[in-house]
Amino acid sequence: MESVVLEAPEGIAMRLGWDPSMSEHDRKRALARELVAEHLGIEQKKVRVEREAPAGFGFHTQLIAEVDGTEVPVGIRNASFRAATIVAVADPAVPIGLDLRDTHPDEGTVHEMQRHSHLLDETDIDALVRHWTRVQAVRDADGRGTRVRGEHVRLDSSLAKGWIPDRRIRYQLADLSRDGWVITLAYGALPV
Repeated sequence: MESVVLEAPEGIAMRLGWDPSMSEHDRKRALARELVAEHLGIEQKKVRVEREAPAGFGFHTQLIAEVDGTEVPVGIRNASFRAATIVAVADPAVPIGLDLRDTHPDEGTVHEMQRHSHLLDETDIDALVRHWTRVQAVRDADGRGTRVRGEHVRLDSSLAKGWIPDRRIRYQLADLSRDGWVITLAYGALPV
């Protein structure tokens, strides 16, 4: 699999990887293993990445990393689109949300974006995709995902901050797009 480091904010390590011959789950684990090994300064083969056990019905499991049978205290987030995957590793107390998509959405995706958008000109597909990827990253960082409707997410005019009105947290938004992929990272601050 080919992968590249993404220039994420301090304290967050990210990689973009793509390989159409590899399953989405294998790409996620390989990228997470690479990032955790870099973070700890150890060989990749010493890191094991698995999904946490579900706590109940509807529980969305996250990836966890272990070294020598001990869980590594990092938060791992990921997103995939077709043959590409992004993975972020950070302090588990930092809320992180990701979104990844290409610059040419299909007709159904465009319709969904337009239906939930706050944009005045919904025919500008590039602006619509930039807006939507930020909305999705905020929903992912919030943790409720699709239970929060897209139109409930608020973005400032510069698309640098996003929030959901019923929560107090404001997320910084970083555009990490490259190589024809629109990549957005939404992240909060460490708790004080």
